[in-house]
Amino acid sequence: QVQLVESGGGLVQPGGSLRLSCAASGNIFSFYAMGWYRRAPGKQRELVAAVTRGGSTDYGDAVKGRFTISRDDAKHTVLLQMNSLKPEDTAVYYCNARLTIASTSTNFWGQGTQVNVSS
Repeated sequence: QVQLVESGGGLVQPGGSLRLSCAASGNIFSFYAMGWYRRAPGKQRELVAAVTRGGSTDYGDAVKGRFTISRDDAKHTVLLQMNSLKPEDTAVYYCNARLTIASTSTNFWGQGTQVNVSS
């Protein structure tokens, strides 16, 4: 099992930047695929960005070219660099860890961190 703690959210003006960090407990961090999801008011949760164990990345269409996900297995952290933020990026951002063994996946979630983009 892994515990996830997000940090780095806050209020930023449109066009600004934020960096979210997710710190994971446990000794097998490198075995997990990691990701960031978000949920805006009145909307469903959506994928923001994901990075596999091997370092391959994937991004939601809404953030491609603006956000960058990275992982540091030695520090058990995953970062989300968010640039050129827009008001529609306002949401609670959740860190996700997914462990897949054979064909079974188990997901773990952080408590979320609020990002507000507003002038």
